[in-house]
Amino acid sequence: MKLAGLQATQWLLLLLATAAQGKSPHPLVNKSTPEMITYNGYSVEVHPVTTEDGYILSLHRIPHGIKDPKTSRQPRPPVLLQHCLLCSSAEFVMNDPDKALAYMLADAGYDVWMGNVRGNTYSKNHVSLSPRKKEFWQFSWGQMAYYDLPATIDYVLKVTQVEELYYVGFSMGTTIFWAMMSDRPEYNHKVRFMVGMGPVAYVSHAKGPLARVASKVRTIETVMKFFGRYEFLSFGFLMDQILSFGCDHRVFTSAMCRNLLFQITGSNKKQLNKEFLPVMLTHTPAGTSVFTVTHYLQEIQSGNFQKYDYGEEMNLQRYNSRSPPMYDLSKVTVPVALFSSNNDWLAAPEDVERLALELPNVVYHKIVEDPMFTHLDFVWAKDADELVYKDVLRILAAH
Repeated sequence: MKLAGLQATQWLLLLLATAAQGKSPHPLVNKSTPEMITYNGYSVEVHPVTTEDGYILSLHRIPHGIKDPKTSRQPRPPVLLQHCLLCSSAEFVMNDPDKALAYMLADAGYDVWMGNVRGNTYSKNHVSLSPRKKEFWQFSWGQMAYYDLPATIDYVLKVTQVEELYYVGFSMGTTIFWAMMSDRPEYNHKVRFMVGMGPVAYVSHAKGPLARVASKVRTIETVMKFFGRYEFLSFGFLMDQILSFGCDHRVFTSAMCRNLLFQITGSNKKQLNKEFLPVMLTHTPAGTSVFTVTHYLQEIQSGNFQKYDYGEEMNLQRYNSRSPPMYDLSKVTVPVALFSSNNDWLAAPEDVERLALELPNVVYHKIVEDPMFTHLDFVWAKDADELVYKDVLRILAAH
């Protein structure tokens, strides 16, 4: 532990020294999602959405593309993009416009909406609770599934005045979709078609740091409560500034940023977009609750797709059962297309196959051809447009 702490300290000092040199970072560094969209010449809107339990979410919209201008009379079907764990709407615009999924969809004639779940950079407001208090952070992705996603879908449908939308989820964006449909199956009628990239329900075959600490999940929960830590991995302005310079591909410390990233998600140097690395790392991690992370750790341990396990006593109060209920994937009746990869540490091939077998309406499943394609490559890879997004657009157009 001392050695690891020393290495972390040395890494931070190197980044500080690099930042002090004053090298100019990528022009999108430290720009918000709306600012990045505007920078690239697209129209953008910000919409607040209030959930049933009082969380105020920020929804980002690209109403039309550059190639499909506002004056076009063609109907623009709405598509909702939902991000991964510790991510935000920024994941879908952190690349050149001809390669980022949100811009590609907008230019293909879609009305693009990007969600932000409770607790991330853009959704830290509540009608009565302060994010400085522990009460704000008493949620996991189960609450995102039950409250955030239905509120977001209903809002998009109300604004666009249509009866159904397309849905594209990445990682946790797929988890909360499956869980929502299990708890609120009526939402199957509000989604025309669902695309799941790096789809996650079961995680018993996950690799990497999360898998290694999963057996200590109860200890982690106890320690975090003891120290009063309920928010997880939200970088502030100072760290963003350090990362923006220290992770720039033109400076030597960028290699440390890449190595740290590979330790978490797996290595695919060929697909790493070095130019955008400081942009990515100043937006990710975007923060969440401790319970959101420990919910996944519990599932790695149990091998189940289930609600949060509060312990036998609290489970009896919440669920009238000593163990948490399972989510029912058979209730996801909307047609689904899955995109997975064999080198995905978090959506492992065995777990995706189990998911695909239990979903009743999988109409398409593509395993990305690149054998080294990692989990974050679905939103960060240089060639994600060729390997994934063009097929996503083709599948959506066919439905």
